[in-house]
Amino acid sequence: MSWTVAECRELAEESLDEMPARWKHVRAVAELVDSWSRKGLVSDVVVKAAWLHDVGYSRRVIRTGMHALDGARYLDLHGLDAEVIALVAHHTGAWAEAEERGLTGQLAVFDAPEERNLDALTLADLTRGPEGERVTVVERLAEIYTRYEEQHPVHRAVTRSGLGLQATAARAAKRLSQPM
Repeated sequence: MSWTVAECRELAEESLDEMPARWKHVRAVAELVDSWSRKGLVSDVVVKAAWLHDVGYSRRVIRTGMHALDGARYLDLHGLDAEVIALVAHHTGAWAEAEERGLTGQLAVFDAPEERNLDALTLADLTRGPEGERVTVVERLAEIYTRYEEQHPVHRAVTRSGLGLQATAARAAKRLSQPM
């Protein structure tokens, strides 16, 4: 059975009910991606992944501490489409965080998603702040640096992947005719 966008939204809201700020961010990312979908610029798969991309932050879902991996595993247990799971697993430079945490092999269990889908999700994630506000990619990366100490795996991962994330966002912005 293929999950609908509405069912993905419900699962995300239920998973993040204890995290109002995270829910605002997720809702803003998903609403942006949904606007692209209505214009025929991205598929429903990307909209579903946008709703679900941060479920791995939920206390009920955390296993490794890497939200992309924990979220993908959780969604796999719920039988979501492979491409949605792949997008959640690999979104926004997850490869770098997996390397920092020694989880590369565990992330590799999930196939790489289609590049254009991953680019679109990454752009949306990097242009909506922690409370759902519109931000530039540079502002979002700076916010992540301030949220995590220098020694934290996320800080180290974003330091390593930041230029690549900016390039990914630029590629998606050009393809989607969006600001970044």
